[in-house]
Amino acid sequence: MIRGAQRGDRAAFEELVRQYDRSVLRLALHLTGSEQDAQDIYQEAFLKAYRNIGSFRFECSFYTWMYRIVTNLCLDHIRKRQVRKEDSGVVTDSDGEEYSVLDQVKDARAHANPEHDLMRRELGGKIQHALGRLTPRERMVFELKHYQGLKLRTIGEMLNTTEETAKNTLFRATQKLRASLAPMR
Repeated sequence: MIRGAQRGDRAAFEELVRQYDRSVLRLALHLTGSEQDAQDIYQEAFLKAYRNIGSFRFECSFYTWMYRIVTNLCLDHIRKRQVRKEDSGVVTDSDGEEYSVLDQVKDARAHANPEHDLMRRELGGKIQHALGRLTPRERMVFELKHYQGLKLRTIGEMLNTTEETAKNTLFRATQKLRASLAPMR
């Protein structure tokens, strides 16, 4: 399929997109915290993959290569957002009104307890705030490890670093999160 895409077979590339589209969108959503930003990164990632599929040299899995593209786009996006000092949990809708992304997450339980729902939202807000205090690279490693379930070796490959560096970055991120969330115990 990859070789076909490299030869210009559009159907082969479309099959690659179908194979990875949900994973790419889910990763972008986790890393950006914004559905709109995730959609933009999703499109940009596949466009970048399409343009550069010829340079894929099978030195890593396509999965790793694709995730590297997404993580790099997300890192750039997070850095730009931090420069603009935007609140990662707050987005603006088409009417210009701001709302928290976490408030939009529906509770799947049929009869959720309002008090429990409030506590869940507060906890989610505190976790998002703590994640927002990490450096973009720390957040990326933490999210890839804990939300995407990737191995440190794979994370290292995606971020063009070593497994040991990814492990150290994860350790620093975990320590910072523990310190930030310690008052909640």
